[in-house]
Amino acid sequence: MTPDIALDTELDSSHVGTVTFARGPYNYLSAALLTALADAFDDLSARGARAIVLYGDGRHFCAGADFGSNDTAAPGAATSPIYEVVPRLFERSVPVVAAMRGAAIGGGLGLALAADFRIATAQSRFAANFARLGFSQGFALSLTLPRLIGLQRASDLLYTGRMVYADEALQIGLCDRLTDDEKLLGEAQSYAAEIATSAPLAVAAIRRRLHGDLADAVRDTLERDWRDQTALKLTADFREGIAAARERRTPQFRGE
Repeated sequence: MTPDIALDTELDSSHVGTVTFARGPYNYLSAALLTALADAFDDLSARGARAIVLYGDGRHFCAGADFGSNDTAAPGAATSPIYEVVPRLFERSVPVVAAMRGAAIGGGLGLALAADFRIATAQSRFAANFARLGFSQGFALSLTLPRLIGLQRASDLLYTGRMVYADEALQIGLCDRLTDDEKLLGEAQSYAAEIATSAPLAVAAIRRRLHGDLADAVRDTLERDWRDQTALKLTADFREGIAAARERRTPQFRGE
């Protein structure tokens, strides 16, 4: 694990595992972080966890990719280092409950949707902001977002890139419960414990029937997403979108 990532796992007597991760206040995505999370899921499952809580310990659950880092692939690369790891997050039989403070933006929203359930706070907010950066969605959100909230609502969020706040997120099914900030982790663990009281083999079978070949579908979707993103990253609009985001101004796209 790289020095900028802090990760802790616990397994309690109710068979609930908790994975707490931190990568600075924004919890930016990296291949190393996602690998550590997938490894933690595998480890807790092997130790007998019947449900897992994923908790981002920072100001935000996950603010997505840091375009100023060296963890993104250059245009023309076969895939992204992050995308190589993403399918592993879906390859499990144990349900995951995400405890979400602050924002889940871009790929951070993708990470949230890798969980089975999402518990957020009144201050939580969500955005699939790719189009406002001048390129298309990633992290298989073209698959997972409409699967969760329907095609019309997913189209709205992907086309506009707009911010969705807690009350609307609950209404449209983007999150499952809202709670107070100080109760967030406890609420998620309590819900996970409720799942863990069910027969674990039955839960695994139910999840297998509900999600089927989702991990394989995610893998295929990521390949197509990456081809689109690679082409769009060569455009003037992408350069403008990234510059505008860094300068905190409204982008002026020209369709070039």
